[in-house]
Amino acid sequence: MTDSHKKPLTYRDAGVDIKAGNALVGAIGPMAKATARSGVMGGLGGFGALFDLKAAGYDDPVLVSGTDGVGTKLMLAFTTGCHDTIGIDLVAMCANDVLAQGAEPLFFLDYFATGKLESGVAEQVVSGIAEGCRQAGCALIGGETAEMPGMYPPGHYDLAGFVVGAVDRDRMLPRHEAMVAGDVLIGLPSSGPHSNGYSLIRRVIERAGVDLTAPCAFASGSWGDVLLTPTRLYSKPVLPLIKGGLIKGLAHITGGGLTENAPRMCPDHLTTRIDYDAWSPPAIFDWLATEGGIEDAEMQRTFNLGIGMVLAVGVREVDTVLASLRAAGEVPTIIGELAPS
Repeated sequence: MTDSHKKPLTYRDAGVDIKAGNALVGAIGPMAKATARSGVMGGLGGFGALFDLKAAGYDDPVLVSGTDGVGTKLMLAFTTGCHDTIGIDLVAMCANDVLAQGAEPLFFLDYFATGKLESGVAEQVVSGIAEGCRQAGCALIGGETAEMPGMYPPGHYDLAGFVVGAVDRDRMLPRHEAMVAGDVLIGLPSSGPHSNGYSLIRRVIERAGVDLTAPCAFASGSWGDVLLTPTRLYSKPVLPLIKGGLIKGLAHITGGGLTENAPRMCPDHLTTRIDYDAWSPPAIFDWLATEGGIEDAEMQRTFNLGIGMVLAVGVREVDTVLASLRAAGEVPTIIGELAPS
Protein backbone atom coordinates (compact mmCIF):
# COMPACT_ATOMS: atom_id res chain seq x y z
CA MET A 1 0.00 0.00 0.00
CA THR A 2 1.15 3.58 -0.64
CA ASP A 3 0.85 6.65 1.56
CA SER A 4 -1.50 9.06 -0.26
CA HIS A 5 0.70 11.99 0.88
CA LYS A 6 3.87 10.59 -0.71
CA LYS A 7 4.79 10.51 -4.35
CA PRO A 8 4.96 6.92 -5.65
CA LEU A 9 8.57 5.96 -6.31
CA THR A 10 9.91 4.20 -9.38
CA TYR A 11 13.14 2.37 -10.08
CA ARG A 12 14.16 5.35 -12.21
CA ASP A 13 13.68 7.66 -9.22
CA ALA A 14 16.20 5.46 -7.40
CA GLY A 15 18.71 5.96 -10.19
CA VAL A 16 18.18 2.89 -12.40
CA ASP A 17 16.88 3.55 -15.91
CA ILE A 18 15.54 0.27 -17.30
CA LYS A 19 14.72 1.93 -20.61
CA ALA A 20 18.35 3.06 -21.03
CA GLY A 21 19.51 -0.46 -20.20
CA ASN A 22 17.23 -1.95 -22.83
CA ALA A 23 18.50 0.57 -25.38
CA LEU A 24 22.05 -0.47 -24.59
CA VAL A 25 21.21 -4.13 -25.14
CA GLY A 26 19.75 -3.19 -28.51
CA ALA A 27 22.94 -1.32 -29.44
CA ILE A 28 25.15 -4.23 -28.36
CA GLY A 29 23.28 -6.78 -30.48
CA PRO A 30 24.90 -5.96 -33.84
CA MET A 31 28.35 -5.81 -32.23
CA ALA A 32 27.92 -9.27 -30.74
CA LYS A 33 26.50 -10.65 -33.98
CA ALA A 34 29.60 -9.47 -35.85
CA THR A 35 31.77 -11.76 -33.66
CA ALA A 36 29.78 -14.94 -34.39
CA ARG A 37 31.81 -18.06 -35.13
CA SER A 38 31.26 -21.80 -35.52
CA GLY A 39 29.74 -23.27 -32.36
CA VAL A 40 27.59 -20.30 -31.37
CA MET A 41 23.96 -21.27 -30.77
CA GLY A 42 21.26 -18.60 -30.65
CA GLY A 43 21.88 -14.98 -29.79
CA LEU A 44 21.67 -12.49 -26.94
CA GLY A 45 18.66 -12.34 -24.68
CA GLY A 46 18.45 -15.78 -23.12
CA PHE A 47 19.16 -16.57 -19.47
CA GLY A 48 22.31 -18.37 -20.55
CA ALA A 49 24.58 -18.53 -23.60
CA LEU A 50 24.91 -21.73 -25.61
CA PHE A 51 27.93 -23.09 -27.47
CA ASP A 52 28.31 -26.35 -29.39
CA LEU A 53 31.85 -27.77 -29.06
CA LYS A 54 31.24 -30.42 -31.70
CA ALA A 55 30.29 -27.75 -34.22
CA ALA A 56 33.53 -25.95 -33.33
CA GLY A 57 35.48 -28.98 -34.53
CA TYR A 58 36.77 -30.59 -31.33
CA ASP A 59 37.11 -34.37 -30.92
CA ASP A 60 38.33 -34.78 -27.33
CA PRO A 61 38.12 -31.27 -25.86
CA VAL A 62 39.20 -29.99 -22.48
CA LEU A 63 37.55 -26.72 -21.48
CA VAL A 64 39.80 -23.92 -20.23
CA SER A 65 38.27 -20.86 -18.59
CA GLY A 66 39.68 -17.54 -17.48
CA THR A 67 38.55 -14.28 -15.94
CA ASP A 68 40.23 -10.93 -15.46
CA GLY A 69 39.75 -7.19 -15.47
CA VAL A 70 41.68 -4.19 -16.73
CA GLY A 71 42.88 -2.79 -13.41
CA THR A 72 43.71 0.85 -12.85
CA LYS A 73 44.32 1.45 -16.55
CA LEU A 74 40.60 2.27 -16.38
CA MET A 75 41.50 5.47 -14.52
CA LEU A 76 43.26 6.77 -17.63
CA ALA A 77 40.16 6.04 -19.70
CA PHE A 78 38.08 8.05 -17.21
CA THR A 79 40.55 10.95 -17.27
CA THR A 80 40.91 11.12 -21.05
CA GLY A 81 37.33 10.19 -21.97
CA CYS A 82 38.68 7.53 -24.34
CA HIS A 83 36.63 4.36 -23.84
CA ASP A 84 36.80 2.58 -27.21
CA THR A 85 39.97 0.50 -26.69
CA ILE A 86 39.75 -0.52 -23.03
CA GLY A 87 37.49 -3.43 -24.05
CA ILE A 88 40.30 -4.84 -26.20
CA ASP A 89 42.43 -4.96 -23.05
CA LEU A 90 39.67 -6.81 -21.25
CA VAL A 91 39.43 -9.55 -23.87
CA ALA A 92 43.19 -9.83 -24.25
CA MET A 93 43.89 -10.32 -20.56
CA CYS A 94 41.52 -13.28 -20.54
CA ALA A 95 42.10 -14.78 -24.00
CA ASN A 96 45.90 -14.70 -23.77
CA ASP A 97 45.72 -16.55 -20.45
CA VAL A 98 43.75 -19.50 -21.80
CA LEU A 99 45.97 -19.54 -24.88
CA ALA A 100 48.90 -20.24 -22.55
CA GLN A 101 47.20 -23.55 -21.72
CA GLY A 102 46.97 -24.33 -25.42
CA ALA A 103 43.30 -23.37 -25.65
CA GLU A 104 41.53 -21.60 -28.50
CA PRO A 105 39.34 -18.81 -27.06
CA LEU A 106 35.79 -19.75 -28.09
CA PHE A 107 33.44 -17.32 -26.40
CA PHE A 108 33.51 -14.32 -24.13
CA LEU A 109 31.17 -12.70 -21.64
CA ASP A 110 31.58 -9.25 -20.11
CA TYR A 111 30.37 -7.54 -16.95
CA PHE A 112 29.99 -3.75 -17.07
CA ALA A 113 29.01 -2.00 -13.84
CA THR A 114 28.43 1.70 -13.32
CA GLY A 115 26.54 4.10 -11.09
CA LYS A 116 24.63 5.59 -14.03
CA LEU A 117 24.57 4.61 -17.69
CA GLU A 118 25.98 7.56 -19.62
CA SER A 119 25.09 8.09 -23.24
CA GLY A 120 27.60 6.46 -25.55
CA VAL A 121 30.15 5.33 -22.94
CA ALA A 122 28.96 1.75 -22.54
CA GLU A 123 28.57 1.43 -26.30
CA GLN A 124 32.19 2.55 -26.79
CA VAL A 125 33.41 0.06 -24.21
CA VAL A 126 31.47 -2.81 -25.78
CA SER A 127 32.69 -1.84 -29.24
CA GLY A 128 36.21 -2.40 -27.92
CA ILE A 129 35.20 -5.74 -26.43
CA ALA A 130 33.76 -6.79 -29.80
CA GLU A 131 36.98 -5.73 -31.54
CA GLY A 132 39.01 -7.73 -29.01
CA CYS A 133 36.85 -10.77 -29.66
CA ARG A 134 37.37 -10.32 -33.40
CA GLN A 135 41.13 -10.20 -32.92
CA ALA A 136 41.03 -13.28 -30.68
CA GLY A 137 38.69 -15.23 -32.97
CA CYS A 138 36.11 -15.75 -30.22
CA ALA A 139 32.43 -14.82 -30.02
CA LEU A 140 30.93 -12.19 -27.73
CA ILE A 141 28.15 -14.46 -26.61
CA GLY A 142 26.65 -12.67 -23.61
CA GLY A 143 27.25 -10.41 -20.66
CA GLU A 144 25.71 -8.27 -17.97
CA THR A 145 25.24 -4.52 -17.57
CA ALA A 146 24.62 -3.37 -14.00
CA GLU A 147 23.47 0.14 -13.13
CA MET A 148 24.07 0.62 -9.40
CA PRO A 149 23.49 4.15 -8.09
CA GLY A 150 25.86 5.16 -5.32
CA MET A 151 28.40 2.41 -5.99
CA TYR A 152 30.71 4.37 -8.31
CA PRO A 153 31.72 8.03 -8.65
CA PRO A 154 30.14 9.87 -11.61
CA GLY A 155 31.79 8.91 -14.88
CA HIS A 156 33.36 5.76 -13.47
CA TYR A 157 32.65 2.11 -14.22
CA ASP A 158 34.24 -1.29 -13.71
CA LEU A 159 34.79 -4.15 -16.12
CA ALA A 160 35.30 -7.87 -15.79
CA GLY A 161 35.63 -10.46 -18.53
CA PHE A 162 35.13 -14.19 -18.73
CA VAL A 163 36.42 -16.42 -21.52
CA VAL A 164 35.97 -20.12 -22.24
CA GLY A 165 38.34 -21.90 -24.58
CA ALA A 166 38.96 -25.47 -25.62
CA VAL A 167 41.96 -27.60 -26.48
CA ASP A 168 42.10 -31.18 -27.64
CA ARG A 169 43.55 -33.27 -24.84
CA ASP A 170 46.73 -34.20 -26.72
CA ARG A 171 47.58 -30.54 -27.39
CA MET A 172 47.31 -29.18 -23.84
CA LEU A 173 50.14 -26.94 -22.65
CA PRO A 174 52.61 -26.95 -21.05
CA ARG A 175 54.08 -30.26 -22.21
CA HIS A 176 56.36 -30.81 -19.23
CA GLU A 177 57.36 -34.29 -20.32
CA ALA A 178 58.82 -32.88 -23.54
CA MET A 179 60.73 -29.96 -22.03
CA VAL A 180 64.52 -30.21 -21.76
CA ALA A 181 67.34 -27.85 -20.90
CA GLY A 182 68.34 -26.01 -24.04
CA ASP A 183 64.83 -25.56 -25.40
CA VAL A 184 64.63 -22.13 -26.99
CA LEU A 185 62.53 -19.22 -25.70
CA ILE A 186 60.94 -17.06 -28.38
CA GLY A 187 59.40 -13.73 -27.41
CA LEU A 188 56.54 -11.99 -29.18
CA PRO A 189 56.44 -8.21 -28.86
CA SER A 190 53.99 -6.34 -26.68
CA SER A 191 52.44 -3.01 -27.64
CA GLY A 192 53.64 -1.41 -24.40
CA PRO A 193 52.67 -2.00 -20.76
CA HIS A 194 49.47 -3.80 -21.89
CA SER A 195 47.28 -3.78 -18.75
CA ASN A 196 49.83 -4.22 -15.99
CA GLY A 197 51.69 -1.90 -13.68
CA TYR A 198 49.32 1.03 -14.13
CA SER A 199 49.18 1.90 -10.46
CA LEU A 200 52.94 2.54 -10.67
CA ILE A 201 52.60 4.22 -14.09
CA ARG A 202 50.01 6.62 -12.69
CA ARG A 203 52.36 7.51 -9.81
CA VAL A 204 55.15 8.25 -12.27
CA ILE A 205 53.02 10.44 -14.57
CA GLU A 206 51.66 12.28 -11.52
CA ARG A 207 55.19 12.91 -10.24
CA ALA A 208 56.32 14.05 -13.72
CA GLY A 209 53.32 16.37 -14.09
CA VAL A 210 52.32 14.77 -17.39
CA ASP A 211 49.36 16.29 -19.24
CA LEU A 212 47.64 13.31 -20.87
CA THR A 213 46.32 15.50 -23.68
CA ALA A 214 49.78 16.83 -24.59
CA PRO A 215 51.92 15.27 -27.35
CA CYS A 216 53.99 12.36 -26.07
CA ALA A 217 57.73 13.03 -25.86
CA PHE A 218 58.81 9.80 -27.58
CA ALA A 219 55.90 8.53 -29.69
CA SER A 220 53.22 9.85 -32.02
CA GLY A 221 49.95 10.87 -30.41
CA SER A 222 49.19 12.22 -26.98
CA TRP A 223 50.41 10.77 -23.71
CA GLY A 224 46.89 9.41 -23.20
CA ASP A 225 46.95 7.70 -26.60
CA VAL A 226 50.28 6.04 -25.85
CA LEU A 227 49.36 4.90 -22.34
CA LEU A 228 45.98 3.57 -23.51
CA THR A 229 47.49 1.52 -26.36
CA PRO A 230 45.56 -1.76 -26.04
CA THR A 231 46.96 -5.15 -25.11
CA ARG A 232 47.92 -7.38 -28.04
CA LEU A 233 46.13 -10.67 -28.69
CA TYR A 234 48.24 -13.65 -29.74
CA SER A 235 45.82 -16.47 -30.50
CA LYS A 236 45.71 -16.16 -34.29
CA PRO A 237 49.48 -16.44 -34.94
CA VAL A 238 50.09 -18.98 -32.16
CA LEU A 239 47.16 -21.42 -32.44
CA PRO A 240 48.41 -23.07 -35.66
CA LEU A 241 51.71 -23.82 -33.90
CA ILE A 242 49.89 -25.35 -30.93
CA LYS A 243 47.69 -27.49 -33.17
CA GLY A 244 50.78 -28.58 -35.09
CA GLY A 245 52.51 -29.75 -31.91
CA LEU A 246 55.39 -27.30 -32.38
CA ILE A 247 55.22 -25.58 -28.98
CA LYS A 248 56.15 -27.09 -25.61
CA GLY A 249 55.03 -24.20 -23.42
CA LEU A 250 53.61 -20.68 -23.44
CA ALA A 251 53.74 -17.87 -20.91
CA HIS A 252 51.53 -14.79 -21.00
CA ILE A 253 53.62 -11.95 -19.56
CA THR A 254 51.36 -9.96 -17.27
CA GLY A 255 51.79 -8.63 -13.71
CA GLY A 256 55.04 -10.06 -12.36
CA GLY A 257 56.75 -9.56 -15.69
CA LEU A 258 59.13 -12.04 -17.28
CA THR A 259 60.68 -12.70 -13.87
CA GLU A 260 57.58 -14.41 -12.46
CA ASN A 261 55.50 -15.41 -15.47
CA ALA A 262 57.97 -17.12 -17.80
CA PRO A 263 58.97 -19.82 -15.25
CA ARG A 264 55.29 -20.71 -14.65
CA MET A 265 55.30 -22.91 -17.75
CA CYS A 266 58.30 -24.95 -16.56
CA PRO A 267 58.47 -28.28 -14.68
CA ASP A 268 60.14 -28.15 -11.27
CA HIS A 269 63.57 -29.16 -12.57
CA LEU A 270 63.74 -26.39 -15.20
CA THR A 271 63.51 -22.61 -15.30
CA THR A 272 63.79 -19.83 -17.86
CA ARG A 273 67.07 -18.04 -18.55
CA ILE A 274 66.27 -14.67 -20.15
CA ASP A 275 68.75 -12.51 -22.05
CA TYR A 276 67.43 -9.00 -21.47
CA ASP A 277 69.87 -7.63 -24.07
CA ALA A 278 68.24 -9.67 -26.86
CA TRP A 279 65.63 -7.01 -27.69
CA SER A 280 65.01 -3.28 -27.33
CA PRO A 281 62.02 -2.45 -25.10
CA PRO A 282 59.59 0.24 -26.29
CA ALA A 283 60.59 3.76 -25.26
CA ILE A 284 57.81 3.98 -22.66
CA PHE A 285 59.74 1.61 -20.40
CA ASP A 286 62.97 3.63 -20.53
CA TRP A 287 60.96 6.75 -19.73
CA LEU A 288 59.23 5.08 -16.77
CA ALA A 289 62.51 3.75 -15.37
CA THR A 290 64.24 7.13 -15.70
CA GLU A 291 61.39 9.36 -14.56
CA GLY A 292 60.38 7.07 -11.72
CA GLY A 293 63.90 6.10 -10.64
CA ILE A 294 62.78 2.47 -10.91
CA GLU A 295 65.52 -0.15 -10.54
CA ASP A 296 66.02 -2.88 -13.17
CA ALA A 297 64.79 -5.70 -10.93
CA GLU A 298 61.60 -3.77 -10.16
CA MET A 299 61.02 -3.04 -13.85
CA GLN A 300 61.49 -6.72 -14.70
CA ARG A 301 58.96 -7.96 -12.15
CA THR A 302 56.38 -5.23 -12.78
CA PHE A 303 56.29 -4.77 -16.56
CA ASN A 304 56.52 -6.97 -19.65
CA LEU A 305 59.36 -4.75 -21.01
CA GLY A 306 58.22 -5.28 -24.58
CA ILE A 307 57.60 -9.05 -24.54
CA GLY A 308 53.93 -10.04 -24.27
CA MET A 309 54.12 -13.80 -24.87
CA VAL A 310 56.96 -16.34 -24.57
CA LEU A 311 57.06 -19.65 -26.44
CA ALA A 312 59.20 -22.62 -25.39
CA VAL A 313 60.27 -24.51 -28.52
CA GLY A 314 62.57 -27.46 -29.20
CA VAL A 315 65.82 -26.64 -30.97
CA ARG A 316 64.80 -28.56 -34.11
CA GLU A 317 61.49 -26.68 -34.40
CA VAL A 318 62.87 -23.14 -33.97
CA ASP A 319 63.28 -22.29 -37.66
CA THR A 320 59.83 -23.61 -38.53
CA VAL A 321 58.20 -21.69 -35.68
CA LEU A 322 60.02 -18.45 -36.51
CA ALA A 323 59.01 -18.73 -40.17
CA SER A 324 55.37 -19.35 -39.28
CA LEU A 325 55.25 -16.41 -36.89
CA ARG A 326 56.83 -14.07 -39.42
CA ALA A 327 54.39 -15.19 -42.10
CA ALA A 328 51.58 -14.28 -39.66
CA GLY A 329 52.97 -10.76 -39.30
CA GLU A 330 54.77 -11.25 -35.99
CA VAL A 331 58.30 -10.07 -35.16
CA PRO A 332 59.61 -12.93 -33.01
CA THR A 333 62.92 -12.74 -31.12
CA ILE A 334 64.96 -15.48 -29.46
CA ILE A 335 65.25 -14.22 -25.89
CA GLY A 336 66.74 -17.14 -23.96
CA GLU A 337 66.48 -20.82 -23.16
CA LEU A 338 65.31 -23.34 -20.59
CA ALA A 339 67.94 -24.20 -18.01
CA PRO A 340 68.23 -26.45 -14.93
CA SER A 341 66.57 -24.80 -11.94
